[in-house]
Amino acid sequence: MEIFGYSFDVENIQEMILQYGTKLLIGLLILVVGLWIVSTMVKGFKRVLMARNVDPTLVPFLVSLIATTLKVLLVISVITYMGVNMTSFIAVLGAAGLAIGMALSGTLQNFAGGVILLILRPFKVGDFIEAQGYMGVVKEIQIFNTILTTPDNKTVIIPNGGLSTGAMTNFSSQATRRVDFTFGIGYGDDIDKARDIIKEVISRNEKILKDPEAFIGVVEHGDSSVNLVTRVWANAADYWDVYFFMMEFVKKEFDKQGVSIPFPQRDVHIIKED
Repeated sequence: MEIFGYSFDVENIQEMILQYGTKLLIGLLILVVGLWIVSTMVKGFKRVLMARNVDPTLVPFLVSLIATTLKVLLVISVITYMGVNMTSFIAVLGAAGLAIGMALSGTLQNFAGGVILLILRPFKVGDFIEAQGYMGVVKEIQIFNTILTTPDNKTVIIPNGGLSTGAMTNFSSQATRRVDFTFGIGYGDDIDKARDIIKEVISRNEKILKDPEAFIGVVEHGDSSVNLVTRVWANAADYWDVYFFMMEFVKKEFDKQGVSIPFPQRDVHIIKED
């Protein structure tokens, strides 16, 4: 057969189509079946980790790592089956890998950051942290990112690279936390009376720990108030309950017992000229 001046052997063409077409179809079948097997294996691996009570911090990272590794091995197996020379392929892949590595340097940094976070363990799933300008509960530590849920139920995704090298505050690492307040009273009010009222409010709340003992003292003579600092201790999980309780009921008791809470005021004098 001759097309555009070129001669083709029909039998050879049919043989090539049959040979490579069959390999291509089988290769695609292996890929599809392989992806299904990988998905099943990953799900089973995750169930095993959960059944053995593996630290929830490690589970998403290990599952993602295993899934990615198995998929890469599957693709290499399919390429090898289809007759691609792996020596040449690896050489090309190595050259391309250098360029891709430079382009994805940030991604690789995030991967390294994820490994560092899992080794050093500055926080775990369930901890409340502040990092990179965000505060929230750690939901997952993935290969490249850490996922937080903020107090107002927003999802924040923070790259692991910056998270592993930047400053971070873990509010859940200690069992207890100190809750600090500053209550201002008027210069004409009785300091001892105000102190007794604050102590009485503290005694009402069972979430405030008896040890360490609460501290109440005059911290400042302000422009319009005498400021009393109050420091109490609570379990980390009870921090905000204690904070809101004290802010509300100290104000109510001050009002009820006639202790004033000053606020900035300005007197304006109008001078009338004749």
